[in-house]
Amino acid sequence: MKTNSNNQKMMLMAGLVALSSSVFSLSADATAMIDDFTAPANTHFGQPRQYLNDSMAGGATQDTHSVKNGILQVTGTITPPRGQPGWSSTVLPLAALGQAKDVSEFEGIKLRVRISQGNINLSANSLDITNFDFHASPVVVKTDGKFHEVKIPFKEMKRAWSAQTPLNTTNLTSLSIVAYSLQPAAFDYEIDAVSFY
Repeated sequence: MKTNSNNQKMMLMAGLVALSSSVFSLSADATAMIDDFTAPANTHFGQPRQYLNDSMAGGATQDTHSVKNGILQVTGTITPPRGQPGWSSTVLPLAALGQAKDVSEFEGIKLRVRISQGNINLSANSLDITNFDFHASPVVVKTDGKFHEVKIPFKEMKRAWSAQTPLNTTNLTSLSIVAYSLQPAAFDYEIDAVSFY
């Protein structure tokens, strides 16, 4: 009888451990999500998405943004300012303006993306960087009409024109998905989800 009671206690403890592990896993998954585009205007952190382009720097880039059925679509035409690359940026804030998020528990950024045309990169924007040369990486997938999962390790993200420094993942303010070109060019991409991994 006592053995049966001990067995029941062991089974109960094993069940509680399994339950707590699954709850922890769900919590970690929720924290890892940056934006699944189910909300019309805000990221998973409750911050409004921002859309910027080179018109603020003398360019004439035109872009449109739509969120429908959990997918962000960004289309447009890049018309660069003279002597500079043209760009259109979708900014996903991780915290309120002037604040940062510590994401050092993660290895990098994961996104599901479909690129129909154009070039895009992803930057991780840290409070440490003051000259806008944020750590970035190109996002390269086949233009086959399908969504592709892309993983970008933090350690592979580089700065374009400044001295190479490690990305400080303890104070990220936002991520930017940027369509870019040195010459006039059309772009069209869709993002299904962005998360840390």
